[in-house]
Amino acid sequence: MRGILITCNMNERKCVGEAYSLLGEYGDLLYGPEQFSDHEERLSGSDREEDEDDVEAALKKEVGQIRASTEQKLRRFQSVESGANNVVFIRTQGIEPENLVHHILKDMHTTKKKKTRVILRMLPISGTCKAFMEDMKKYTETFFEPWFKAPNKGTFQIVYKARNNSHMSREEVIKELAGIVGSLNPENKVDLNNPQYTVVVEIIKTVCCLSVVRDYVLFRKYNLQEVVKSNKEDAQQNPSNLTEEQNSEVVKAETEEEEKSSKEIKEENKNQSEIESEPKGNDALTV
Repeated sequence: MRGILITCNMNERKCVGEAYSLLGEYGDLLYGPEQFSDHEERLSGSDREEDEDDVEAALKKEVGQIRASTEQKLRRFQSVESGANNVVFIRTQGIEPENLVHHILKDMHTTKKKKTRVILRMLPISGTCKAFMEDMKKYTETFFEPWFKAPNKGTFQIVYKARNNSHMSREEVIKELAGIVGSLNPENKVDLNNPQYTVVVEIIKTVCCLSVVRDYVLFRKYNLQEVVKSNKEDAQQNPSNLTEEQNSEVVKAETEEEEKSSKEIKEENKNQSEIESEPKGNDALTV
């Protein structure tokens, strides 16, 4: 399964809404709008034109409608049950999740325009396998090839997170996967400061979600809340580069944002008890 794993702060229902809005906006820009209405109109038009004189024709038509209805449900973005609290998984259809998420973060990093309130991190998932060491080793031997198999090479790091899973060892996973990357090309080197590639390992229950992403450090660990703050943090790290007036403006802007954020958090907590879980389909995050 391919998709996008999204973490949020308590409000999963609002997180799904924000995800659909954000992904839909950039998905339309990169891949064009989804085409559903025309297909539905053709179906309804053909229904009116055809004459249901015999049972066989009517049955064939009904089977066709069921198949078409199933195809319609395979939307470009579809929320599925993740199996963990404060985690939303959006299954993708017909797109490259790593390219889409990288484009979103690059745009937000450039414009510094905040577009979400409850979404924290947005991680593309390029593949899944069973969360057992032997399954992961077998799967990643081919999964890593586009990035790390000779003549391809690069510096890398591995980030690991497990939820609702106690049988996997962080140290063992990182050691084994790093060994596989090294075996594909000895020139692949570990870099924990500013690697070209970051191998993301997200384990939820018995499912291991994997991806290899670029600019993980630059885009603040793919955190949508942090990536828009880059200018302010750079200013804090290099205050000597600011004039007294500019420094005053930065402090004032941060104070206003903190006050606004505090009000938003209080408002969220006040209404938290009234929030219902986001209704999902029967699908769940599986291998």
